Amino acid sequence: MKQCAVLVINVDGRETPHRVALEKAGFRVVETREWPDDGVVRSFQVVIVLLRNMETLSMLGARLRAKAHFGRRVLIAVVPGETSATERRCGVDSGFDDVIADAEDAPKSRVLIARILRQLRARPEHRCFLPDPKRRAA
Repeated sequence: MKQCAVLVINVDGRETPHRVALEKAGFRVVETREWPDDGVVRSFQVVIVLLRNMETLSMLGARLRAKAHFGRRVLIAVVPGETSATERRCGVDSGFDDVIADAEDAPKSRVLIARILRQLRARPEHRCFLPDPKRRAA
């Protein structure tokens, strides 16, 4: 089995606490500022897109799902905190598994991790694991 891997697409390059929180939880995290090629996505079980512009949300989910070999990967959008519930539902309807409002605090990172784990449990075909942080060598 392989370690669960997360691709964070952060085209704005903005700072968020999510990468560090995901790594502490045991995920292998790669962050990119470029839109990945189809082949790059294959090595990740989870794809997170950090969005600033809400106009692209509905189109983006469908486009990513249509990529070759994207399959049943977990696809989550992290959107600005002021995004309405209606806009977040539209994102889910367009192909995202979840749309989470962003904030600069750790509780939002815990929500993101919990939602990723819930989605991975529903997709046993990914067969990935998270190392136990308590057992890591210091």
